Amino acid sequence: MTVAKVIVDVPAKQTDRAFDYLIPEHLENIIQPGMRVIVPFGPRKVQGFVESIESDSPFHSLKKIIEPMDLVPVLNKELLLLADWLSGQTLCFKISALQAMLPPALKAKYQRKIKLAGRDGLHELSETLYSLFNGKEEVLWEEAIKTASLTSIQKEVKNGKLEVVYEVQSRANKKKAKHIYSLLSAEQLQAAADSLNKQANKQQQILEYFMENNEAVEQKQLLSLLKTSNSVVKGLIEKGVLAEKELEIYRDPYKERAFERTSPLLLKEEQQLAIEPILDTVNRNKHEVFLLYGVTGSGKTEVYLQSIDKVLKKGEEAIVLVPEIALTPQMVHRFKGRFGDKVAVMHSGLSVGEKYDEWRKIQRKEVQVVVGARSAIFAPFENLGIIIIDEEHEMTYKQEENPRYHAKEVAIKRGLTHQCPVILGSATPSLESFARAQKDVFTLLTLKKRMNDNPLPAVEIVDMREELREGNRSMFSRVLLEKLKDRIEKKQQTVLFLNKRGHSSFVMCRDCGYVVKCPNCEISLTYHQYNNQMKCHYCGHEEVTPSNCPECSSEHIRYFGTGTQKVEEELAKILPEASVIRMDVDTTSRKGAHEKLLKQFQDGHADILLGTQMIAKGLDFPKITLVGVLSADTMLHLPDFRSSEKTFQLLTQVSGRAGRHELEGEVIFQTYTPEHYSIELASQQDYDRFYHSEMMIRKSHAYPPYYYITLITVSHEQLMKVVSVTEQISQVVRQKLSPKTVVLGPVASPISRIKNRYRYQCLIKYKQEPNLKSVLKTVLDHYQGEISTNGLQISIDVNPYILM
Repeated sequence: MTVAKVIVDVPAKQTDRAFDYLIPEHLENIIQPGMRVIVPFGPRKVQGFVESIESDSPFHSLKKIIEPMDLVPVLNKELLLLADWLSGQTLCFKISALQAMLPPALKAKYQRKIKLAGRDGLHELSETLYSLFNGKEEVLWEEAIKTASLTSIQKEVKNGKLEVVYEVQSRANKKKAKHIYSLLSAEQLQAAADSLNKQANKQQQILEYFMENNEAVEQKQLLSLLKTSNSVVKGLIEKGVLAEKELEIYRDPYKERAFERTSPLLLKEEQQLAIEPILDTVNRNKHEVFLLYGVTGSGKTEVYLQSIDKVLKKGEEAIVLVPEIALTPQMVHRFKGRFGDKVAVMHSGLSVGEKYDEWRKIQRKEVQVVVGARSAIFAPFENLGIIIIDEEHEMTYKQEENPRYHAKEVAIKRGLTHQCPVILGSATPSLESFARAQKDVFTLLTLKKRMNDNPLPAVEIVDMREELREGNRSMFSRVLLEKLKDRIEKKQQTVLFLNKRGHSSFVMCRDCGYVVKCPNCEISLTYHQYNNQMKCHYCGHEEVTPSNCPECSSEHIRYFGTGTQKVEEELAKILPEASVIRMDVDTTSRKGAHEKLLKQFQDGHADILLGTQMIAKGLDFPKITLVGVLSADTMLHLPDFRSSEKTFQLLTQVSGRAGRHELEGEVIFQTYTPEHYSIELASQQDYDRFYHSEMMIRKSHAYPPYYYITLITVSHEQLMKVVSVTEQISQVVRQKLSPKTVVLGPVASPISRIKNRYRYQCLIKYKQEPNLKSVLKTVLDHYQGEISTNGLQISIDVNPYILM
């Protein structure tokens, strides 16, 4: 008997292990580890992942697998083992770890179809299969397995004659286009050409084309290539020489664009010194983690490109992670320009279908490089030669829901498995990474000069308190206004950076101090002017802005804080001649909007680019000579021990957008706390001094990198329930862990209620705590019953990045 060990898609403590299922005889040569299968589980049918295949089982009377969902594994052996490690690290269920590795299309509802992989395959299929297709290109899975055996279908899938495709029943259907193909062999085509009328030279050309190219070709492409018309093709179809059919074409989000091929640049001395140890590890198939610490504009990307080039020449593959959508357009340009079609791109701006197509290119080994956001770290490559994480300090590399993994840790784990180097690049590395580099856990590589040897831009700090004292109530300091006018006259460009979205932060009554809050969450509502709505950015609650105070009926209800829309209005008043492009969540929510706006700015259609965090990174435009930060201290006052670090990183990144080419750059920070060390040192781009100051503070307060931390958050609709459960958990953790470990709490979370659920938390700080994971697992197991029946939620975040 053959038994499959299956992880079922039922996320619960009792089911968080492999279950044994008998593989029916007719499926014995089909089921493989890494496939998804449908299995009976109690009274229902569920999907599961085959973890391994055994020849025996200690259990008797096993249930049988109903059917496979795939004919080729969707996860390879390495990813199956990685899921084990991931569930142990992040304390999540194994099924959650496995699901995280798949593209969204494989998690949606879909229809499976068996499809001809190419027209030549048809004649070589068995009679049963041939009759099944009967002139069609695809048939439904259910239909296929009624007629033919799964073994015969799988054999043809392996031979490349057939393939299984998933058509997502939502929007992500496969994209089709009309293709033309020849029904005859090359000899028959030659005979047909000889019998043609002498005047029919267009038909002659088409036949010659098919004698040389045996593949089906997109009709549009054929017509433009041979400069012929549809009627000529139709004539040959009527003669029974050619035929037409609808064929899937990849939804390539970058298909419409021609990427100019670029060639490697000559490396500067510093870059050469940085790349040598990387290439050495590539040659020796050795795992090492490099921290590439280079100032903004120092040419880190070129080091990445040339390292990847070396890896591809060895026949290996590369993963490049970039933070979120912000970096993709320009990054994609650089990678597609250098490596052309060898690159797949995965990020949140793609549709479900596009993501699925890109993932299939990787799975079918049609590409060797993937550029993407966090989840691209799970790309199903089997021969990895290098992993690169650009802007490694970015918070978006940490997933905030289960499994709460950090892409950096996953990258290092995969690097170890494949014995390949991992490069972490940043102008402002996270303190944890830099501390590891200081202790030689990582290898530090430094780039101190900009590529063009330009000096870093001059930064001026403006004290907004002084501006207020001198009667300037505008959100622009006098200095910034002068410089804005100067840039518009010189036809140069400016970036204005604001650290939030919306019009104003909150609405408050000036008479009684009432602030309009969300009824479901303990947080003030944000005012959005475009629809005169107030919105909660946590639960999505919306309401119309009141004209009178709900508390005291006063009419003196005002908007406080500054949002991008408000800045845009103000600019229109004081600089009516300036054209402004605004980039925030509201203006870039439509697909492709992000790239379109950047393209407009790059082509010089605007003087000022105004935006939130998405414009802080990766932009490289020659005409930007001024960067203005309107509120440098927005993040400083958040209840988070990393707030100074985040402020320093963001300000340094934003400053780095100015003067990257011939023209010199200037930067202005407007702030109410000009004396704060993170603002002062960001103005000098002095990471080393910032690192030493911040490390002293972290040491005295026992925070990372000196200590590890784990955050436990409990939420429930009843306040007393939350308090008592968090109290019990804190006590258990204190008793079971070593005396050196610090347990803070229980305490209400900084945002104490979200979606009508109260939230409490406790924080564990520790240096070495070998049994921490087992203690936390015991805690989760103890409350399992209440979690599944009583609406209690307990989330455990090991090394959290957001403490709210």
